[in-house]
Amino acid sequence: MRALVVDHSAPGRLALDTVADPAPGPDEVLVRIAAISLNYGELPQSEDVAAGTVPGWDAAGVVERAAADGRGPKPGDRVVTWGRSNGWAELRAVHVDELAVLPDTVDFATAAALPVAGLTALRALRRADVLPGQRVAITGASGGVGRFAVQLAHQAGAEVYAFVGSPARGEGLAALGADHVLTGPAELDAPVDVVLDNVGGSLLAGLLGHIAPEGKVISIGATSGEPTPIQPYQLILNRLTLIGIQAGGSTGADLAHLVRLLAEGRLQSSVDRVTGWEQAGETAVALINREIRGKAVLTLG
Repeated sequence: MRALVVDHSAPGRLALDTVADPAPGPDEVLVRIAAISLNYGELPQSEDVAAGTVPGWDAAGVVERAAADGRGPKPGDRVVTWGRSNGWAELRAVHVDELAVLPDTVDFATAAALPVAGLTALRALRRADVLPGQRVAITGASGGVGRFAVQLAHQAGAEVYAFVGSPARGEGLAALGADHVLTGPAELDAPVDVVLDNVGGSLLAGLLGHIAPEGKVISIGATSGEPTPIQPYQLILNRLTLIGIQAGGSTGADLAHLVRLLAEGRLQSSVDRVTGWEQAGETAVALINREIRGKAVLTLG
């Protein structure tokens, strides 16, 4: 089968190649993939990732072979899948607990943008135990996770403060549910109760002084690449809780919940760019360079 593999000499360190077909385990289905999405955290950005590796967390397609143990979807079912690797290929073997069946009203490109970004936002808000009326700050709000988080926080009844790198990157966030679109902590009009942080660095350090007593910081990522200078008494004096999370594992029920929200029109995938997977390298570079708002999706010819 064809797959996107790590090639350190190619644009974005990604190139199409031929690899062996996957061999599903007894509790895995074989899915023929129609669309995949790229996430900043999975892109090969250094020599640390072995050449020839097939990356890929998010993929959607059609079940070609059911699981041998009889569980899960049947051949012909449309599904969205999550996994720790091997998603960027024509075929994917995926555990029956790491997928959700798609209704016909949700297309593959929309679904492919859902797993990692949607799951991360959903589980971060759940971990923060966001309540109606709380003030929730979301850094990196124009990215894939950020846009889902803005929508889900708004649905939870929070007052949403969306932090972006520039006013231009904040366009469209108000329509998704952001009550305030800001570029720095100095623009806050009141302390926030929760911070969902995708950025780290100086932005997170600055926000620590603007969190209400007993507030929570959910650390999701650090796309700034900057060190984060934290003074311990910033946490101690206001009794703040700092929690790091990663989404993934036993995702089926949460994926099904997010798919229902999509199908009901209560959630948008915020897909900013759809291209063929032949343009994977160029799309990866654009994502790394912050040229994409929301999600980048590749379709398989």
